[in-house]
Amino acid sequence: MRFLLDAEQREFARSLDGLLASSDTPSVARSWASGDSGPGRALWGRLAETGVFALAVPERYEGLGGPGLLPVELTVAFEALGRHAVPGPLVETVAAAALLGRLGDAAPAAGLPGLASGKTMATLCVTDTSPYALDADAANAVYVVEGAEGMDGEHGVRGGSLRLAEGHGPVQASADPARRLSRPGGGGTVLTRGPQVASAAAYARDTAALVTAAQALGLGRALLERTVVYVKQRTQFGAAIGTFQAVKHRLADTLLALEFAAPLLHGAALALAAEAPSAGAETAAAKVAAGEAAYRAARTALQLHGAVGYTEELDLSHWIRKARPLRDAWGTPAACRARVLRG
Repeated sequence: MRFLLDAEQREFARSLDGLLASSDTPSVARSWASGDSGPGRALWGRLAETGVFALAVPERYEGLGGPGLLPVELTVAFEALGRHAVPGPLVETVAAAALLGRLGDAAPAAGLPGLASGKTMATLCVTDTSPYALDADAANAVYVVEGAEGMDGEHGVRGGSLRLAEGHGPVQASADPARRLSRPGGGGTVLTRGPQVASAAAYARDTAALVTAAQALGLGRALLERTVVYVKQRTQFGAAIGTFQAVKHRLADTLLALEFAAPLLHGAALALAAEAPSAGAETAAAKVAAGEAAYRAARTALQLHGAVGYTEELDLSHWIRKARPLRDAWGTPAACRARVLRG
């Protein structure tokens, strides 16, 4: 099967790439890492104008997603976001929109128009997956799902609760300084509870895994492109290091890993769009493939750039330091492989 984007999707990717290329995202990431969210919020608003967040919101809530979200278009958008190393709770906002869109209650759905327009920057913590929320200090809304894997009463029905948390704990250190993790605060408003929360949370986790995989794929491709440019310029023993056979093999292996991940990502997007029974397993396969490929690209970039590769002054460090956190976010490689084996 061939997975090819149509003309409209390709144009969407080009327009996003152009917007982000002119936005100086390394400076935005540096500000975000220091706790200054101003430049990041300004970029967030421009992304919202392109419809990035509206893709995850149904039309009846002022979104673009018809009855649900548009997974293929979201992967196009998030590959571009990963390529330019855009900081912020991008994945979490889309996952929160997917979650709220699945809940019929009026209270959760009331937050969807704000997410679609970009006026609300949200983050999502599913406590059965991780106790931390990303960028809760910058988000306008911190959604917390608890007990989604538990049992509801004596009937053995999966339950759970969704609440809008108040505040957050101390910001934790991360391998990527622009990923600011903290535990959501207690209390807040319980928006809904019951078995529908578990079902919606499972869908939101698959959505988060899918767009994280797209982000990782874009990141890996950017790392490879920058490394190829560098090895053509750096010389050793009177020759560009890109002419050395060992370097060529390393770059070729990195390219193959990224290229093999791409069809898995597109296939998972189509499965999620069709709500196929295999969507969860396909998403997990795409996540592990894209995450491992991006991590390989980061290690290749670091090795071939040498010590300069991880210096703070070099913009490349923003891409390198994102690879491992993205590989593990919303499904570690081990968890994804186990999900694939379960089918």
